[in-house]
Amino acid sequence: MNTLPIGIFDSGVGGLTVLQAMRRRLPNENLIYLGDTARVPYGTKSRATVERYAIEDAAFLVRKGVKLIVVACNTASAMGRERLRRDFPTLFLTVLGPGTRAAARATRNRRLGVIATEATIESGAYEHGIREACGKKEVAIFSKACPLFVPLAEEGELDSEITRRVAEKYLLPLREQQIDTLVLGCTHYPLLKPVIAEVMGEQVALVDSAEAVAAEVESLLRGRDWLNTQDAPGTSQFYVTDAAQRFHRIAEQFLGEPLTHLEAVEVWGHDRLQA
Repeated sequence: MNTLPIGIFDSGVGGLTVLQAMRRRLPNENLIYLGDTARVPYGTKSRATVERYAIEDAAFLVRKGVKLIVVACNTASAMGRERLRRDFPTLFLTVLGPGTRAAARATRNRRLGVIATEATIESGAYEHGIREACGKKEVAIFSKACPLFVPLAEEGELDSEITRRVAEKYLLPLREQQIDTLVLGCTHYPLLKPVIAEVMGEQVALVDSAEAVAAEVESLLRGRDWLNTQDAPGTSQFYVTDAAQRFHRIAEQFLGEPLTHLEAVEVWGHDRLQA
């Protein structure tokens, strides 16, 4: 079990932020990343559709023999986590729990903003999770859907003038609410962190769930005695469902290293029995 890989899936390139954090924290672990680039974005889809996509993504990773699956897509985490845990015996960790707990620790004035996809905002998952993590303390939460951030990240527009203008349109109303913490409730959004930080200002802490997820993965594996203790660096394998060249370009730009294994695959049509 120790040497089996960890699976990570996202709708596209956003989950690379989680993979990068896990690679830094758990350098001996073997990682398999699936980006469902043929069907990105998930955030504009219905719950039933997102659930189906999540099931098919998870089934692909299960067939790869992973010991743990990290759902690095916030929309799939919000809408598909119960179905995933019900349909698969595999261990799952979503980005929602670590992200909400990190936000509760970060805020000082208990005025928080949440930016995410339309589907994640409509689910109320972050608001519920933050209030639960804050216990009995009263908190004010201001949520905003930022649907253009995902396609901008997928196109590699990470620090451009158009991204800056879109960020100002979305984020200036949140800054006026005097929040001290902003939750990046989509794993694509940390790819745009320099622009988001510039618009929000130094007084606002940006909560990126990737580091919190990596810490919880380490704790979970250590508790089950599943850590890979081999004396060699782990490997990273990448799979996408479309647009492999674009993914390759953006991934290498973000990770700062060459991708040695990238393959285009199909995941649809596989249910949990085939997994």
